[in-house]
Amino acid sequence: MENAPLKSWIADMLLRHPEDTVWARAQTEVTWGTLRSKVAELDQLFEIQGIRPGSTVAVQMAPSFTYLWTVLALWTRGAQVILMDPRLTRTEVDRLLNLCEPRFLISSGSSGAVRVVFQDQCEVQVEVRRSGHPASNPHVLLQFSSGSTGYPKVIGRTAESLLSELAGFARMRQMPQAGERVLLGNSLTHSFGLIGGVLHALGVGATLVFTPDAQPRTLLTTLAASRANVLFGVPFHFELLTRVADPVPLPALRIAVSGGETLRPEVYERFHERYGVRIGQAYGMTETGIIATDLTGGLEPPAVGRPVSGTQVRIRGGELQVRTDVSPYLYANDIASRYADGWLRTHDLCTMDEETGVLSVHGRSDSLVVIGGLKVDLSEVELALSEHPNVTEAVVLFSGTIEAFVGVTGGTTARELHAWCRDRLSHFKIPRRFELAPAIPRTSNGKLVRNRELLVSRMSGSSASAPGPIGARA
Repeated sequence: MENAPLKSWIADMLLRHPEDTVWARAQTEVTWGTLRSKVAELDQLFEIQGIRPGSTVAVQMAPSFTYLWTVLALWTRGAQVILMDPRLTRTEVDRLLNLCEPRFLISSGSSGAVRVVFQDQCEVQVEVRRSGHPASNPHVLLQFSSGSTGYPKVIGRTAESLLSELAGFARMRQMPQAGERVLLGNSLTHSFGLIGGVLHALGVGATLVFTPDAQPRTLLTTLAASRANVLFGVPFHFELLTRVADPVPLPALRIAVSGGETLRPEVYERFHERYGVRIGQAYGMTETGIIATDLTGGLEPPAVGRPVSGTQVRIRGGELQVRTDVSPYLYANDIASRYADGWLRTHDLCTMDEETGVLSVHGRSDSLVVIGGLKVDLSEVELALSEHPNVTEAVVLFSGTIEAFVGVTGGTTARELHAWCRDRLSHFKIPRRFELAPAIPRTSNGKLVRNRELLVSRMSGSSASAPGPIGARA
C-alpha cells in the first residue's frame, strides 16, 4: 500500500495552526498543540506494539477525541485502517475480522453499544491477532457497506482517493472555512462524518464541536452556546431540533447539511420556519464518497443537488449509476450485481432534471433501509434468523419499524428469537415485531409472500406466536 501522500498531508495539517488555537471542543476544549502531542504519543505507543507501515489495524472505538487521535496516528505510521462501528456486536465484529484478517484490533473495551455518545477520551486497548496479515492492497482505509447477500461488503479507499475527495470539498465555497465552528453529528466511522467533517476541518482549520448526547435540548443548547456556523447531521438530528417546544435563535448558523438518508419535506420546512436556515443535502455512498450536493438547501426534498465536479452519473431503469475506474470492493462475493463495465449501481431510485441536472432520490431498489442515519440490510437480518436451528424461513420487512415474519418449529417463541438476534445483530437491526407460524405464505409460483398486509392477515394470531408484548412487539 502507498500511504505516503496521506501521511504527508496529515503531518502538514497538524503543523499549520498555532498551538493554543482550539481544534475541537466537547466537554473540554482541545487545542492544536494537544492534538499534535496526543497523535505523537499514540504514534509511539503503536510503534512499541509493533504497528508498522503496511500493518492492518481494525478500529472499533467509542466516538471520542481518542478515536480521532488513534486514526490519525495510525495513518501517520503508514497503517491500513479498518473502521468498525461501535454498535456492532462481537459476533458481527468477529465476522468482519475473519473476512479482513487484520493483524491488530484496537478497541475501547466493549462491542455492541446500544447508545453511542461522544466522550472526550476513552480506553485504547491493542490486541495482536496472530492470524492476521499485512496489507496486500494499496488502500489506506477499509469500510463496510451492506449488500444484497446479507453480509457486509468491504470497500477500500486509497490515499489518492481520500485526498481527491478532500480537494473537491475544499473547492465548494459553502463548505466550512478556516475559523468556523462545525457541530458534527454524523457518525465518525462513516464517509461524510470522517472525510467531509473531520478531515475537511483538519485541512481548512475549522473547529469541530461535538454534543454529549442527541437529546433535542442538548443539541440545541450546544449549537447556541458554541455559536456554531455549520451543522452537519442526519435527518434524525434535524427532526429532533424541530421538536423543541421553545427554540432559541441561532444567528451564527450559516448552513445546515443533512446526509445519510432521505430528508422528509416536512422536516425541511419546519426547520426553516424555526431557525431561518434551509437544510442542505450531501448525497453520497461509502463506495464513491460524495456524489451530489446542495449545501445551501435551495432545493426542496427529494432533490439532493447536482453531481459534484468530476463525477459521472447515469440513470438506468430508474436507478442511479456512478462511473468508477475500478471496483471499490475488495472481495468478489456478489460484486457482479453491483459493479460492471465501469459503472457502480447505487440501488437508489433517482430522476434527473434534464435542464438543471438536479438529482432527486425516490427510494431504494434493494433491501437496504436507513434508520436514524444507520443503514440496515434487511437480508442480513433474514440471514441471522435463518441460522437459528428451529427457523425454516424468514421474511423481514420495514414499515416504520423492522418486522420479522418467521416460519418456526419446535415451539420456538418470539422472545427466543429476539435473544438470538441480540447476540448476533446490532441493536438497531433487531426486529421490533415478530410474527411466527409453522410456515410463511407463498405466492402461486412458490415464492415467499413479501406483502406486509397479506403476511399480517395470514400469520397474525398464529398458535406459534409467543404471548405477551414480545410476541407482537419485541
